[in-house]
Amino acid sequence: MFINESEELDRGMKIIGIGSYLPKGAHSAQSLDVQFGLAAGCVEAQTGVAIRYYCGSDDDQISMGAAAARAALDDAGLSVDDVDLVVAAQAVPYQPIPATAPAYMRALGMADGAAFGLDLNSTCLSFVSALEHAAALLQAGRYRRALIVSSEVASRALPWPEKPQVAGLFGDGAAAVVLEPGDAPIFTRFETHPSHYEACGIGAGGTRFDFHADPQDFAAHAVFNMDGKVLFRATAAHFVPFVDALLAEAGWHRDEIDLVIPHQASPMALAHMVRQCAFDPAKVVDISRDVGNQIAASIPFAMAHARDRLAPGAKLLLLGTSAGVSFGGAAVTF
Repeated sequence: MFINESEELDRGMKIIGIGSYLPKGAHSAQSLDVQFGLAAGCVEAQTGVAIRYYCGSDDDQISMGAAAARAALDDAGLSVDDVDLVVAAQAVPYQPIPATAPAYMRALGMADGAAFGLDLNSTCLSFVSALEHAAALLQAGRYRRALIVSSEVASRALPWPEKPQVAGLFGDGAAAVVLEPGDAPIFTRFETHPSHYEACGIGAGGTRFDFHADPQDFAAHAVFNMDGKVLFRATAAHFVPFVDALLAEAGWHRDEIDLVIPHQASPMALAHMVRQCAFDPAKVVDISRDVGNQIAASIPFAMAHARDRLAPGAKLLLLGTSAGVSFGGAAVTF
C-alpha cells in the first residue's frame, strides 16, 4: 500500500482515468409540470433545465458510483487491484454510519485490507476537495493510486411542489476519476463564508434534530431548502476575486485555459458566471440544461462528458460553490 521511502516524493498528480454513469430514468421539464400539477412550461422557465435523470428500481447511489468507478478504471486500463485509496466524495452519504467508501469498495469486489476507504464531504465541492486531498497523499508517497467516486441521488428530499424553481434544478448521476503521482502540479484554493450557513441545506439526518424526541420537527427539516437570492449575492460579491486569486496562484492567464469545468448549479448561474468571470463561453463545459445539478458529481460528470476534449497537457480550471457558503477551485494540467 505504501510507496518505498527511496522513491521520489516531490511529484505532482496525474488524472489517468475518468468515468461516469447516468441513470435510465429521464424526466423532462414538461413531465414534471404534469406530475406536480404546475402550469405548462413552469419548470423549464424557472430553472432552465430541460431534462434530468432520476434513479429508478435498477439504480441506487452505490450501484451508480460503482458503475462510474468501473468506467474510470477501464479508461485508465487498470483494475481495482491497482488502487489503494478510495475516496467517496458526495454531499449526501448512503447512510450516516458507516462511511460510503467501503460500500463502493464492496460493490467493486475489492479485497479486505487491499486499500483504505474514506469519505469527504464539502457538499457541491466534495469532488474538488477530494482531488486536493488525494493529490497531497499521492505526492507525499502515502499511496500509489487513488479512486475518487462522486455519486449523488439528488432527486430525494426536493421541495415539490412548494418550490419548483429549486426542486426542478436537480438530477441524479455519478462520476469517478483515477489518480496517480505525476509531473503536473495541481493548484487549489478554497474559502468559506460561514455567515451564510443557513442559506442552503437539509437540517435533518445528523444530530441537530432528534427523530425520537420530535419526529415532526425532524420530518420538517428533512426537505432541501435553498435561499437562491442569498447565494446569488454572496457569489456575485466574492467569486470573481476568488477566481482571480486562484489563477494568480497557478500563474495562469484566462487565455491559457483550455477548459473551464464548473459546478453545474443551473443554466442561469453558469451564464452569469461566464459573464462575470469573463470566460470564453466556447471553453466552458455547460451540460446543466441536459442533466441538471448533480451536486458533488456535477464537476467530474462534466469532466467525463468532455473526455474527448482532454488532450495531454490541457489546462483545466475546475470551479464551484457549495452550501456553507464556500468557493473552491483547482487548476489542473491534464
